Amino acid sequence: MGKLLERIKNPEDLRGLRIDDLPRLAAEIRDLIISTVSRTGGHLASSLGVVELAICLHYVFSTPRDLLVWDVGHQAYAHKILTGRAERFATLRQAGGLSGFPRRQESEYDAFGVGHSSTSISAALGMALAAEHLRQRRRVIAIIGDGSMSAGIAFEALNHAGCLDRDLIVVLNDNEMSISPNVGALSAYLNRILTGSTVNRLRHDVKSVLTNIPKVGESVFKMVKRAEESFKGFVIPVGTIFEDLGFQYVGPLPGHDLPTLIETFENVNRLDGPILVHVVTQKGKGYSPAESDPSHFHGVSPFDVASGRKQTVAASSPPPPSYTQVFGEALTEIAALDERVVAITAAMPDGTGVGVMRDHFPDRVYDVGIAEQHAVTMAAGMASQGLRPYVAIYSTFMQRAFDMVIHDVALQNLPVVLCLDRAGLVGEDGPTHHGAFDLSYMRMIPNLTIMAPRDENQLRRMLFASLKFEGPTVLRYPRGSGIGVEIEKECRELAPGSWEILRRGERIALLAVGSLVNPALRAAEMLAVEEGFDCQVVDCCFIKPLDERLLEGCLKDFEWIFTLEENAVAGGFGSAVLEFAAGRNLLGGVRVVNCGLPDRFIGHATPAQLKKELRLDAEGLAARIAAAVKPAK
Repeated sequence: MGKLLERIKNPEDLRGLRIDDLPRLAAEIRDLIISTVSRTGGHLASSLGVVELAICLHYVFSTPRDLLVWDVGHQAYAHKILTGRAERFATLRQAGGLSGFPRRQESEYDAFGVGHSSTSISAALGMALAAEHLRQRRRVIAIIGDGSMSAGIAFEALNHAGCLDRDLIVVLNDNEMSISPNVGALSAYLNRILTGSTVNRLRHDVKSVLTNIPKVGESVFKMVKRAEESFKGFVIPVGTIFEDLGFQYVGPLPGHDLPTLIETFENVNRLDGPILVHVVTQKGKGYSPAESDPSHFHGVSPFDVASGRKQTVAASSPPPPSYTQVFGEALTEIAALDERVVAITAAMPDGTGVGVMRDHFPDRVYDVGIAEQHAVTMAAGMASQGLRPYVAIYSTFMQRAFDMVIHDVALQNLPVVLCLDRAGLVGEDGPTHHGAFDLSYMRMIPNLTIMAPRDENQLRRMLFASLKFEGPTVLRYPRGSGIGVEIEKECRELAPGSWEILRRGERIALLAVGSLVNPALRAAEMLAVEEGFDCQVVDCCFIKPLDERLLEGCLKDFEWIFTLEENAVAGGFGSAVLEFAAGRNLLGGVRVVNCGLPDRFIGHATPAQLKKELRLDAEGLAARIAAAVKPAK
């Protein structure tokens, strides 16, 4: 018997299957997801949890005319497989292959490009209103997890949609997790209702009555047990909060029971107005390691399917610690020294390293859920009362709190330290996750001190130094392992606005920031050997304030200055150098070339592949410098 999946080229083929065949199809999709992600890495547990839901939605609704809007999108692998991309699924997150997230340029079935959470209801409402304006008959369905529902934008959208009373279906995928276990009152509310004493008493009473019915009682009870989530939905007002917002509530439904899902959504498809369908799923469903540890299997590197353990390559020595690990350990040391230190993160305690401090000082670590804006303003409130908050958020997600950084932190000059993990190119997650813009959007804000370490030891020095800064601080550092330098036990002082000359030279100065300092040193050595160029390399560890004395000397003494940064060239560190030079009328005798991320969104591939493509590795930098300088000799 051949695989059902081989017959599915698009959702129309799916709709030709019998409902009885769909569980087998779900198993085949799970096998493909597990085997592929074990080789490519990716978001596993979340995609495994919604396989039946994805099948149901494409089975019931007439996609692509009807629009599915996946929130975040890291759970959309089954959706990709069902929409003509099964044969290319092996290229997931690889250079030139499928994106790890829905992408409009990739498929007509990807109605909206995503990568950050909590946008689905807003986007879906906009699509529904557009269909009304254009007199188009189509359904719009937003699929959002309970973790994503904690963000303010989700409730803003729910409030507006309920007020407008337009046709819109919101599917609440309730797996009791976002990335790490959920926090917040909404999640607790849902859990209280579904596990409360009323439900449990009712379950006990029903069991007692049914199992005492001669001959048929036990089988009837088993049938009721299988439909328990639906059963609870009839007797408990779990949907009150959504009904008060103007939505018709349906559920909770068992998220892995395809006949029940399909029957319910077929009924929902006949209803008008805003509807919220509550579906209960299990993150990691169908793969026991992911079921038992869904947080670990949220986003994984390649692993062994049989054991679930990460694939490792034998090495003569262990790899250097990651920047995230060094950050977490140093922050814990600082917290031990100063009881004012608290840490805040937005649903990523382990991903940001804050979990290390939580293990030692659980009462001083706050995970606010997917709510970056709240995280930053809460930190400002803490700082206003004498605490020293460290807010650890990925660079790409800190963009969401931009207004709070300006109004609540910087304007009041509060000593909040914003720790931007994954700054620069992050690799296979692609353009939604690259930390490409933080220097540009942070640099223009008054009162900020902005730092970037060249290695893991300097990251530690910067963290200790930040405790003494009186105003707000931004500390950006890259994804992945450090370069293997020795970690100092006693941190040397670090004065704000102080750069360091790492290699003396003539004619050509390389002003490098953070992750490009060591590639700049290697490029300088290559240029010395291959071209006879003697380049000076400066570690510009402070992007704001600039080391004005050293920079002015470079502008006066060198013929060529190359600024090197793993950030957008537009508005970044290189722009700061040019602004300074123009303001001091120092551009007459020097040529300044800015090297960084170009003015476009960067695709997905490994960080090494991307840096090579963009000529931001040592070889690429050397080639760019030689190409610019040699013709002018």
